[in-house]
Amino acid sequence: MNLPAPRLLLALLLSSGLLFGCASSKSGNVYSAGSARTAQTVEFGVVQNVRQVIIEGSNSGVGAAGGAVIGGIAGSHVGKGSGQTVGAVVGGILGGLAGSAAERAATKRDGLEITVKLDSGRMIAIVQEADQAFRIGDKVQVLSGGGEARVTPR
Repeated sequence: MNLPAPRLLLALLLSSGLLFGCASSKSGNVYSAGSARTAQTVEFGVVQNVRQVIIEGSNSGVGAAGGAVIGGIAGSHVGKGSGQTVGAVVGGILGGLAGSAAERAATKRDGLEITVKLDSGRMIAIVQEADQAFRIGDKVQVLSGGGEARVTPR
């Protein structure tokens, strides 16, 4: 398949965008398919502190790969002969770095660090996406299992 460069670039950008959208959610409201129908431990408690944090973006390699291809194609139009090869290599490297940074930025999320004093007296802190509002004094439940935990309103 021999697509012209503009069409190839558009196809790569669209496919990279679709993959960025597949990043795993860290919301208290979203469950992965593997978490469905699994038992979780439920504990009750009261919110002691809420702090805004940033959940760093993912670096799956898709952004780097897409950026390297785009940069390589763009760089191959620089110069003639061996200059085109050098341009393609340098463009690929720079495109890969830029694509990786773009992926991290596109998948970064606002989060909350929620400190909860459980009814048992134990204190825990859980970080999750900031898609629900929590305030000091809120009664909450903490669901945990499978190496994950989440805070939800009670």
